[in-house]
Amino acid sequence: MPPTLGGAMTISILFQFTDVSGERRVVARSSRITLTFLFQLDYTNYWISDMLAPPLWSTISTAMSLGLTARQVIPLTFFGFLICGYVVGLNGRTAAIYRVPYAVILRSSFGVWGCIPAIIVRAFVAMMWTAITVVQGGGYLQNAITAIWPSYNRFPNHLPESANVTSGALLMIVIFWLVQTAISLLPMYKLRYFFLFKAVIVPPTWAALFLWAVVVSKGGGPLVTGQAQPTLGMAYSCLTALNVVIGLFSSLAVNFPDFGRFSKNEKSGRWQFLILPLVGTLGALAPIFVTSAYQQIWGEYQWFMPAVIASFESRAAQFFCGISFMIATIGNQVAAGAYPFSIDVTALAPKYINVFRATLGMAVFCLISNPWTIISDAGALLSFLSGYSCLMGPISGVMITNFYLVHKKKLDIRELYNGSPQGLYYYYHGWNWRAWLALGCGFLPVFPGFINSIQPTIVISEGAMHIYAFSWAYSITATMLVYYVLSVYAPDKRSFVEVAVYPAETKEEEETLAQQSKWNHSAGADSSGNDVLDEKEEKLEVQETVVPVLEV
Repeated sequence: MPPTLGGAMTISILFQFTDVSGERRVVARSSRITLTFLFQLDYTNYWISDMLAPPLWSTISTAMSLGLTARQVIPLTFFGFLICGYVVGLNGRTAAIYRVPYAVILRSSFGVWGCIPAIIVRAFVAMMWTAITVVQGGGYLQNAITAIWPSYNRFPNHLPESANVTSGALLMIVIFWLVQTAISLLPMYKLRYFFLFKAVIVPPTWAALFLWAVVVSKGGGPLVTGQAQPTLGMAYSCLTALNVVIGLFSSLAVNFPDFGRFSKNEKSGRWQFLILPLVGTLGALAPIFVTSAYQQIWGEYQWFMPAVIASFESRAAQFFCGISFMIATIGNQVAAGAYPFSIDVTALAPKYINVFRATLGMAVFCLISNPWTIISDAGALLSFLSGYSCLMGPISGVMITNFYLVHKKKLDIRELYNGSPQGLYYYYHGWNWRAWLALGCGFLPVFPGFINSIQPTIVISEGAMHIYAFSWAYSITATMLVYYVLSVYAPDKRSFVEVAVYPAETKEEEETLAQQSKWNHSAGADSSGNDVLDEKEEKLEVQETVVPVLEV
C-alpha cells in the first residue's frame, strides 16, 4: 500500500557496516528530514490532483489541433500515459529503495559532476512549464474579474500587437504571479487547507464542463463524431500526438524520485503504470469534448482555456470556472513545479541556494522569459511539448538501464555522497562518459527535427522529420541500447558492488541517530576500502546538498 502521510513523519537515511575491529557502526549520510503531512495522500490521489490541471487541458487540445478526433486522441492518450506510467514506476522504485532524491540518485548514472547538466535540463523544463501556467493563470483571473466587472475588457492597451499580450492581460498575469509566488514560498505543511479546497472545487468543475459540452453539442460535436483531417498524414499525426502526450509527464518521469523516496516500501508505486493512464484518460474527456463543442458552437478551434471560458454567456459560469482553474493552476505548479525544482536545484550550489531562494528564482524567471509568446499559438506550444521530451527520454533511459540492467539494483548509498576521486561513482573525472555518449546517440538524430519545429525556415531531410515525430520513443530506446552495450563491453568495474548498501530506518537506528551529537569519525575505512571523508566536509555536503527540506 502507498504510504499514509499523516501527522509528522521523520526520514533519516543511515547505513551500516562493520569496521576493522569488528564493531558494528551506524553512520548517517543525510541529516534529519522532517516533513509534516496534514492530509491523507497516496499515489492515486496524487495523480488525480496532478492530472486535473490546465497542463493536461493544453496537451490534449494541442494534440487535437493536428486534425485528430476523439477516436484517435483517447486511445493515444491512454497508451501515452501507460508508457509514462512504466517509466515513472521504475524511476520511483529506485528512490523508494534508497530513499534519495533525483539529484542524488542521478550520480550513480552520470557521475558526481556529470549529473549537473542533467539537473539543469530538468530544472529548465520545470521553469518553462511554470512560466506557461502563470500566463494561463492570469487568463483565468481575468475571466473571474471580467465576470464581475465586464468593463475590464475595455482596459486600454498600450502594447504593440507583436508583444502577444495586452496591457489588461499583462496586469492580470502580474497579479496572479504575485499570488502564486506567495503561495509557493509557504512551507508545504501550511498548504493543507489550500489543497483540501482544491480537491473540493476542481473535480466538480471538470465534470460540469464535460456534461455541458456533451449537452450543447448533442453528443460530442465534430471532433468527437466527425472524421479526422490529420495535418501531417494519419500515421505521423498520431505519432506526434502520442509524443505530445508522453511529453506532458516525461519530465516528471525523470525526477519522480523526489516523490518516490517517501514511499513506505519499494512496492508502493507498482500500480502506477495503470493508475496514470486510467486517471489521465478520464481527465482528458473534458478537454476533448469541450474543445469539440467550442468548434461546433463558435466555428473555430480554440485550445487556450481562458479564451474558451471568456466565450461563455453566463457570467456566473465565467467566474466559477475562472476561479476553479486558477486554483488548479496554483496547486499543480506548487506540487509538480516549485517543489521538485527547488529540491533539485539546491544540489547545484548548496552553499548559496536553498529551497526558498530556488523558488524565488523560478518566480522571477516566469516573468522575464515572456512565456505569453510561447503560448500565443498551438504550434509554438506543440514545439515546446515535443521538444523537451526528446531530452527527458534519454535521461530516463540512462537511469533505468544503469539501475536495473547494469548495476542490478545494487548501489552503495554511502558512495552517492562521496565526491572524492576515490568514490565509486566518480567515474572519469566525475563524469560517466558512457552515459553522455549514449545520451548523444539518442538525442542527436532528433535534434534537426527539434530545430525545425522551432524555426520552420530551416530545411531538414524528410527522414529527420519522421524520426522527430516519435522523438521520445526513439531517443529513450536508442539511449538504453547504447548505454547497455557500452556498460557491458567497457564497464567501470569500480562502480559495481557485490552487496548493496541500503538505508536503515529501524526504530533503534532512529534513536541512535537522535543521540549522536557529532559525526562518527572513528569508523575507519568504508566497505569499499576508501577512507571516510573528512568530518567537516562530509557534514557540509550532507546538510547543504542532500537536504532541500521543508522546515516545520
